[in-house]
Amino acid sequence: MLSEGTIIALSTPQGSGAIGVIRLSGSTAIEKAAHFILAKSKKEWSEIQPNTAFLGDFCNDGQLIDEVLVTFFKGPNSYTGEDVVEISCHGSPYIQQKIITSFLDEGILPAQAGEFTLRAYLNKKMDLSQAEAVADIIASENEAAHALAIQQMRGGFSKNMEQLRQQLIQFKALIELELDFSEEEVNFANKDQLRELLQTLHKEIRTLKQSFAYGNVIKTGVPVAIAGKPNAGKSSLLNALFKEEKAIVSSIPGTTRDIIEDTLIIQGISFRFIDTAGLRETKDVVEAMGVKKAKDKITQATILLYLYEKTTAFETLSKEIKTLQHENLNMVLIENKIDQNTEGFDSVFNQKLLNTVHDSSKAFGMGISTLQEESLEPLKKNLVETIQALGNNASVIVNNTRHFHALTLALEALELVMEGLENDIPGDLLSIELKEAIFHIGSITGTIDADEDILGTIFGQFCIGK
Repeated sequence: MLSEGTIIALSTPQGSGAIGVIRLSGSTAIEKAAHFILAKSKKEWSEIQPNTAFLGDFCNDGQLIDEVLVTFFKGPNSYTGEDVVEISCHGSPYIQQKIITSFLDEGILPAQAGEFTLRAYLNKKMDLSQAEAVADIIASENEAAHALAIQQMRGGFSKNMEQLRQQLIQFKALIELELDFSEEEVNFANKDQLRELLQTLHKEIRTLKQSFAYGNVIKTGVPVAIAGKPNAGKSSLLNALFKEEKAIVSSIPGTTRDIIEDTLIIQGISFRFIDTAGLRETKDVVEAMGVKKAKDKITQATILLYLYEKTTAFETLSKEIKTLQHENLNMVLIENKIDQNTEGFDSVFNQKLLNTVHDSSKAFGMGISTLQEESLEPLKKNLVETIQALGNNASVIVNNTRHFHALTLALEALELVMEGLENDIPGDLLSIELKEAIFHIGSITGTIDADEDILGTIFGQFCIGK
């Protein structure tokens, strides 16, 4: 996907605005820019210090196109590692297109999606995981997602991966050294130390893999399903959280038949709240489709807000709660409409329901009234704490599906090595599985030669101009 030569693209969004930024990168970037841009100071480009900005006139065939602010960087001290020129012009689409067309007529090539960052990766200005973090920074919509992307771009995750990879390489070297001296029966590796090293590496990789549960929802938004019997107050809760009428509220059971979804940021974390159809057996074909959709959304949710009324029989509620549980689900059992009960929230009844949840550590109970805004604050606090708890055990967080897949494969290979070591299998077989683990760890940062299709997939998701 990499084109040879100098490339150009608009790096700010299309359309009218105060300014537009046009970026060039390549061996002729400065030469071609100097052809069109005359510094207001009358200095030649060779006299101007790189990494400084100057004001100039952009002219083509004697016609003034615009006054521009120019910054240029000499490779390798630039974002891409090549000579780079950035031109800030007025935000008129006509001006932007006129400038870009002028360069295209001079043989400059239009950049492909992500090509500037791809060149930065190929010129070793950043590794593959850092390049992916650039896309995450651009796409981040909340504080938590931005913080994770910044951490990865600054190389925290990369250093962790390289340390793991180097330890595996040293382990593999010891085993292969023994193979070279097999006839002399020389042992270079202490088996007990190797077992201890493998257990440590296994724990580190498993912790990183488990952190994906936190990293992924921070990146994409935490799916929170709101479920319960008809008229339990699900739509009222959604409306109260967003402080606007997102869903129709009616005393008629089964009003919500389709999925209603919207995102709310709480303490820097994006939560995707999903209002679902009331859970019940029904002969209404349309409502039954809504119930099925609701159950499907619950299977995909990280958090389930299960609303109930105290008047509903315990056996009915506990039976339904048991059917909704899945391995990765955190449940909040909520007694709604506590303002209508003279005794308020019944914590004893709620605890009895909590006892029916398979994993009590993933369940929490409370009472609310959607008519009382202050009663929703403990719920918001619980949502944030539930998600923060997912990432508490890892100093480095994985938020990329490709990285998660690579860690899974590395862990599987490592487990085969551990099993082989216990069963005294030959060193050459151990070496093969170690090579697999090293390969998958290296694929995360691009230490190994990355497949062109992988690079195309990663950088193809970038915007043009980055």
